[in-house]
Amino acid sequence: MSGQDADGERPIAVDAAGVVVLGACAGWSLITAAVHGGRPEGVLLAVLAVAAGYAAGRIGGALLPVGAPCAGALAGIGLTVAVPHLAPGPQIATPLGHAGATAAVLTLSAGAACCAAWAARGPAVRFALRLLAAGTAVLAAVLGSATGCVASVAVLLCSLAAGRTRHRGAGLAVLGTVAVLVTGLTWAIAARAVPGGLVTALEERLTPHRVQLWQDAWHLLSDDAALGIGPGRFGELSTTSAQSLLSDGKPHSAPLQQAAEQGIVGVVLLAAAFGWVLYALWRSPRPAPVALTAGATLTALAAIAAIGNALSFTAVSVGAGLLAGMATARPLVVESSGTAPDTRSRGAGRTPAW
Repeated sequence: MSGQDADGERPIAVDAAGVVVLGACAGWSLITAAVHGGRPEGVLLAVLAVAAGYAAGRIGGALLPVGAPCAGALAGIGLTVAVPHLAPGPQIATPLGHAGATAAVLTLSAGAACCAAWAARGPAVRFALRLLAAGTAVLAAVLGSATGCVASVAVLLCSLAAGRTRHRGAGLAVLGTVAVLVTGLTWAIAARAVPGGLVTALEERLTPHRVQLWQDAWHLLSDDAALGIGPGRFGELSTTSAQSLLSDGKPHSAPLQQAAEQGIVGVVLLAAAFGWVLYALWRSPRPAPVALTAGATLTALAAIAAIGNALSFTAVSVGAGLLAGMATARPLVVESSGTAPDTRSRGAGRTPAW
């Protein structure tokens, strides 16, 4: 098989895997909803948002490898400023979860700006785009989003370090491990499998109400570990959620929500979706710093979603899909590789090194 043939087939294989994974996520939500009488609309909307964002990102990244992520970063910042709570209608008080959505959108904006910086050719343009990413962190601090500030700074630092990374596979493996560790910590807290002193310290940061929601999700998982209680039914069966005046009926942890509402299979499918994104970034024809920056951003988003309700907001799902699409697109123009040593396409006739 020629190198050209390999380049053509590998993106098709990656996209086909994504269709299978996202289709399985949608199909499983319909199955669990049929068994328990749940409401799968939220899951279906999230899957559609990610797929649409990914497709749009692939097109934009191919046509405008610098302009598309830059526009995405500015759009995220503008959305955060124009719609502070990222939700329509009057707000008497800010419900739990909107802060997570703000942090997620600003993190995605910082990541998009950093991706645009690596795709740019002139040092002045790169500096300006990285300054935009730093400004995103400052904006998060001004808005009172400590999580968004920390995540944006972490993305910027990871992006700068990506220029010195020789093999993207090793970097993406580390990012996947970080996501697993954060998710494991939330599960350990929900199952009360951590020392009491540590739980107390974490409750002060996470709030006791959030921890109680996680524990409710853990208990509901035991009712039906295979199928869960049905999508959209957590608010009906959670005691903590029912007693809260500002509850939105969600446990504010994407993995725990999947576990409670769609069982272990739902968790596996959620992990498969994240794994597919990392795989797509590994096989991406973009330079390694772009792929690793996008991977760091989406890992930060996964951490925010593990301890919050960010993925329940359509803007976040679309933004995640857009960033993944732009970081895996094959630009129609020749890109500058900067200082990155790993700039060849993953399908350039060799086995990717881990």
